[in-house]
Amino acid sequence: MRRADRLFQIVQFLRTRRVTTARWLAERLEVSERTIYRDIQDLLANTVPIEGEAGVGYVIRKGYDLPPLMFTPEELSALALGASIVDSWADVALSTAAQSALSKIESSLPSALKGRLADQRLLSPMQRLSAEAAHNMAELRRAMDERAKLRIRYKRLDGVGSERVIWPLGLFFWGQVWTLGAWCEKRGSLRNFRMDRIHSLQWLEQTYPDMPGRRLQDLIEQGRRQYSPDA
Repeated sequence: MRRADRLFQIVQFLRTRRVTTARWLAERLEVSERTIYRDIQDLLANTVPIEGEAGVGYVIRKGYDLPPLMFTPEELSALALGASIVDSWADVALSTAAQSALSKIESSLPSALKGRLADQRLLSPMQRLSAEAAHNMAELRRAMDERAKLRIRYKRLDGVGSERVIWPLGLFFWGQVWTLGAWCEKRGSLRNFRMDRIHSLQWLEQTYPDMPGRRLQDLIEQGRRQYSPDA
């Protein structure tokens, strides 16, 4: 658990209990009592109203809660624009997740900033991704998570079609098109495929290994040297 998450959990425990000992917190958070004592001192230094002492227990002043999320107007504009772009250029699941995240953020904002997310002038209003590409994107995201090999039918710019077995590694948005970065078994190399030229996608039973030279970072490094989408 990250330290920031642990501090948050300590405050939440103290808010819901009468008296909480360092031993109880240490057992729940799977750390030493000494770590809890240091965390309590850090919370006190950051004006969290905790009362008590080591060996006795701690309480937090009644009514205390964590401060609401604070964003600048520019940060809120960036979040809203990002969600709008996802809505136009990604699959349905990602679009829904982006809108859900914005709703959660807005519900946590202080009163002075509520409504700012809805009152934005930076928009991406048109749906740019075809139904087929959106479906493929959802499948590709799942395949990347599961490290699944895929068989795709791909049409080059000159109209010539081919069938490839690939290891999907990453999806890249270039402002007008998405590309899929993958290891191509047919070519024996890292390749980039335009999403709008993938015309069928089939899951295979095999998964692919984490192999040096065939990783996402290798693809990114190759792109930095010279990017050329698969023709």
